[in-house]
Amino acid sequence: MIETQTLQGRILTAAGWMDGAVRLAADGRIAAIDASLASGRQPERYLLPGFIDLHVHGGGGVDIMEGGAAVNHVARLHARFGTTSLLATTMTAPPEEISRVLADIGRCSRERSPGGSRVLGVHLEGPYINPGKLGAQPDDACQAAMGQIDAYRALAPISLITLAPEIPNHLEIIRQLSAQGVRMQMGHTLGSYEQAVAALEQGASGFTHLFNAMTGLHHREPGVVGAALAHAEYAELIPDLLHVHPGAIRTALRAIPRLYCVTDSTAAAGMPDGQYKLGSHSVTKCMGGVRLADGTLAGSTLTMDQALRNLVSIGLPLADASHRLSLYPADYLGLADRGRLEAGAWADIVVMDADLNLQQVFVEGEKIGLVDA
Repeated sequence: MIETQTLQGRILTAAGWMDGAVRLAADGRIAAIDASLASGRQPERYLLPGFIDLHVHGGGGVDIMEGGAAVNHVARLHARFGTTSLLATTMTAPPEEISRVLADIGRCSRERSPGGSRVLGVHLEGPYINPGKLGAQPDDACQAAMGQIDAYRALAPISLITLAPEIPNHLEIIRQLSAQGVRMQMGHTLGSYEQAVAALEQGASGFTHLFNAMTGLHHREPGVVGAALAHAEYAELIPDLLHVHPGAIRTALRAIPRLYCVTDSTAAAGMPDGQYKLGSHSVTKCMGGVRLADGTLAGSTLTMDQALRNLVSIGLPLADASHRLSLYPADYLGLADRGRLEAGAWADIVVMDADLNLQQVFVEGEKIGLVDA
């Protein structure tokens, strides 16, 4: 049984900031938030909803595509940086390899490993992408088929699928799966503005690592980026300040109301410089990034606490930055009891000091050991 606790500080609630206290219930949920629970002068710290990362390939030296114990290892690594729930994200690979990994993720998603983030399900980033826009994805792209996707979904809860809308049959796949509640995102695509708009009309609802691995904005050929800026309610973006220039981030923030942020983290996250795996690729962590041998960016080393600090550093108010790491990704997946601090929600909480350094993390009421603890 989780011991009940009370946390005091400046709390980001649905109604805005409040000085007070959050009382955690023994069942891992929030029992109450009340200014009357506070006693005396409040500590100089912020209580924010736990971070929700919808694009995680690895961390702590291991890659999701290793399957088995790697999935829980990754969940434990990211919990130490404030990520309280995540989508385990696959790489493009042969079907038998994807099936093996999905079976392992399915088992991990049914019961949270102590000390780790909640694995909400899967972000299937490959293999339904354009082979001409692989980025750091292995060369195993293929056309989507409902029979194969149904078989994958029987192995693990697939919450989100990235695909290229210009591939034959993909608009129909988008229509069918979005009607079933799967979030369909455009990414790793050479599609046109018109093809992206058609995908949105069929039910696509997001864009994978906006600006990266997609056709860019030109004033006569707006591309997939132009479709996102003109029409999207949601899109994900990597705010490591390496994948996307701060000026482009601010452009997207003005255009896309519920732009949310992800890490696209790899096995190199939380690790020293060196060689790591990303699916079937070998990648190098150096100079703050991760790259293939030819210099192509290959995911990131970002953690969500640093993502928060980066957003604040380019001018976002703390509450807005928090929403883009917690509330908006929760809403995108339709999760009413995560990504917010309110009575009855899961006690997924990050406690940060005045300089936005992590002090405490709680996942479903469990206190997580931090990196320096």
